[in-house]
Amino acid sequence: MNPKASIQFLSSFSNDHYQMSTLRLDEIHPIVSGNKWFKLRFYIQAALDQSINTIASFGGPYSNHLVALAFTAKQNKLKSIGYVRSNLNEPITPTLQEAVAYGMHLEFIGRTNFQAIKNELLEKYKHKTDRYFIDEGGYGILGAQGASSIHSANDMSSFDTLICAVGTGTMLAGLINGAAAHQQIIGIPILKNENTIKKEISALVVNLQTPWSLLHQFDEGGYAKTSPALLQFMNELWTTEKIPTDIVYTGKLFFAVKKLLQENYFKTNSKIVIIHSGGLQGNRSLPANSLLY
Repeated sequence: MNPKASIQFLSSFSNDHYQMSTLRLDEIHPIVSGNKWFKLRFYIQAALDQSINTIASFGGPYSNHLVALAFTAKQNKLKSIGYVRSNLNEPITPTLQEAVAYGMHLEFIGRTNFQAIKNELLEKYKHKTDRYFIDEGGYGILGAQGASSIHSANDMSSFDTLICAVGTGTMLAGLINGAAAHQQIIGIPILKNENTIKKEISALVVNLQTPWSLLHQFDEGGYAKTSPALLQFMNELWTTEKIPTDIVYTGKLFFAVKKLLQENYFKTNSKIVIIHSGGLQGNRSLPANSLLY
């Protein structure tokens, strides 16, 4: 895989005061889309180095992370297990069917006690050698280390502001750690977790000189929540820029940036790059023909 992505100028976002572009990580691989390869790379290597042949992680029924892990594990001749935030009696989604097609074994652990069960499994297997666990979304030091390598794979030195969607915060932490001295990092959380996400990101940050901030007002109601306005915007973005986005992460990200531009949030003459983190699995939950792509 070539982790170098194109940087696309966004004419519909730019004007005399701002230069706006997007790093198209969504284009680096059709399955391990966007930031997934970066966040997984050092975990996979650690499992191989420790001669552990089974790798496991967690996610929801439309998890880009689980699909990417299933494919990457198969490519590295590893077995994979996905612990799913869903119940066994619920219909299996196309996303989970795809993960199974890549060889992933699924364990359905429900929704009510998902976090507690996840934490128990992470603790149980912390020192065991028969199964290598990755936290949900690739959260952790190795995940942030991998996300930091987005900088070395893609020259973004001409930009002063990097902005991305925030789920677990792993990518944001990596971008902070790899940032140049003149850059600031902005995160758009897509979860209603204002009370914990800053602490979780801070636990992974080692570059304390980089200024960074979180803007919490753009979650559209929470994880995977959407609105007619968001869907309309996503279709307009496709029409004007030919950029596909998803309802969970990147749609909200680009929608947020558009609103921030309208509010004159950014400093004049800013050079801004939006990190397109890839993954369209969430769109599979929409009614047919909701989107143009």
